[in-house]
Amino acid sequence: MEDQLKKLIYKYALLNAVKHKGHAQRGAVVGVIMASHPEFRSEAQKVIKLTTEIIEEVNALTLKDQNIEMKNKGIHEIVKERKTEEKGLVDLPHVEGEVVLRFAPNPSGPLHIGHARAAFLNHEYFKRYGGKLILRLEDTDPRRVDPKAYQMIEEDLTWLGVKWDEKIIQSNRINLYHQYAEKLIELGQAYMCTCPGDEFKRLKDQSQACTCRDLSINDNLKLWKEMPFMSEGEAVLRVKTDINHKNPAIRDWVAMRIVDFEHPRIGTQYNVYPMMNFAVTVDDHLQGITHVLRGKDHLANSEKQKYLYHHFGWTVPEFIHYGRLKMEDVALSTSQARKGINDGVYTGWDDPHLGTLRAVSKRGIRKEALEELMLEIGVKIADTTITWKKIYGLNRNVLEEEANRYFAVFHPRKVVIKYLPGSFKGVIKRLKHPDFPDRGYRMLPFDGIVYLDQIDLNNNENKVLRLMDSVNIIFKDGGITFHSSSLEDARKFNAQIVQWVPATSSIDVELVMPDNSILKGLAESSIEELKPNDVVQLERVGFARLDEIQPKRKFYFAHK
Repeated sequence: MEDQLKKLIYKYALLNAVKHKGHAQRGAVVGVIMASHPEFRSEAQKVIKLTTEIIEEVNALTLKDQNIEMKNKGIHEIVKERKTEEKGLVDLPHVEGEVVLRFAPNPSGPLHIGHARAAFLNHEYFKRYGGKLILRLEDTDPRRVDPKAYQMIEEDLTWLGVKWDEKIIQSNRINLYHQYAEKLIELGQAYMCTCPGDEFKRLKDQSQACTCRDLSINDNLKLWKEMPFMSEGEAVLRVKTDINHKNPAIRDWVAMRIVDFEHPRIGTQYNVYPMMNFAVTVDDHLQGITHVLRGKDHLANSEKQKYLYHHFGWTVPEFIHYGRLKMEDVALSTSQARKGINDGVYTGWDDPHLGTLRAVSKRGIRKEALEELMLEIGVKIADTTITWKKIYGLNRNVLEEEANRYFAVFHPRKVVIKYLPGSFKGVIKRLKHPDFPDRGYRMLPFDGIVYLDQIDLNNNENKVLRLMDSVNIIFKDGGITFHSSSLEDARKFNAQIVQWVPATSSIDVELVMPDNSILKGLAESSIEELKPNDVVQLERVGFARLDEIQPKRKFYFAHK
């Protein structure tokens, strides 16, 4: 196995060296090994070690000798990148040793479709490089924390199939952040600021330092010790940056502030909390994060954090920024969703109006569809607008094979087919899935008394209608009459083919639509075999997920 690995590395190293004018890049070689040969992902450290050794050997050759070696080894083509790379997942830059990534949501509510992008990208790179993925819950703003979100986030990630190696909760580490804040003061790179916020902003916008910036280290340490006994807004700890920086937001940003609000997890144990940029930098360093994947709205935050890395003498991780994700006709904002829930606009976090993972999964959207979408978008810097149409198309590909077929009508009208020959009465067998006969049949009793959709009748007055797998009828003068029996006859009259439900064995059902309206109707009795979470195709209606069976069967509509 090791000999095979060495040969692969040598091959990719030669290809990469020739591509880069004689100098192979280790990160690119490791990346293509992990991407193209998943059997080696569990041996990431061995791959990195052997790649380092072999690249040194390859790079010692001249470019001419490298080309000769490729010819002797029969290496003629650049290896094609795998499908996910073609869709946007380029190799991580500067892979030097173990790759450590983190997914770091704020527990202000459950995850939504936007979070799925970060979760899938980090998880995919984690699988590709065989490194480590940390789940970090960033809860250092007590006012934004929802106590239930900690569990909801883990449940949402489990539904996505995202696995993590370690979980960190920042509110457990407040004392640690205090220690590093004090170290920063001792380094002379942070100062206590008691200026009113509006006064500091006025000075900052004019690239002027406030008088607090000139306090001695001892004076700052004294104020720091007094900070827990101050009131909210009375003082902050600032990180020294460039007071002339072109972006005023980066000038001497706040590291620690006072929050007079009880934290849902740790109560009133602390009132001095780190700002996001301070806590994130400390954690990323201590946890050995090598690559940070984040939206380009964090570009300024990345620049802020670099000051802290330099003050402490820490290595800066690779920051990879991608474009914003926009979605049509859906609320992705957690704060807006919470307000809507509190105001009674939405029924809960799984309301079908919302873009939470709970809402889309309740409708029968599969995580495989979201994963394919997010990997296709990748980490490109351009903004991306995704549509329900795109999600539905990907989800349809997943459900087509999975979902068995059933009849249901949602504007039911009970009709008696006049003059139906007795020979057509009996039981009609219909496959549960036309492509999978081994799943069996549904048995639909047919005696000429059925439920049809009133809309179908209204649209076909004085026209021939074909009842699926049954007979042809005509709706005329308000009555239903037998017309003919064969499919050929139906085609001759351009008859619309419609679903129907036996009147003798119908089941009451409800269908919750994306706008949270409810359609009430009837379905064939075969749906009694379904269990909650089963996704089916209600013929000519669409895909739907069975949510509950009592007091009646309630489905959530997914899409056509």
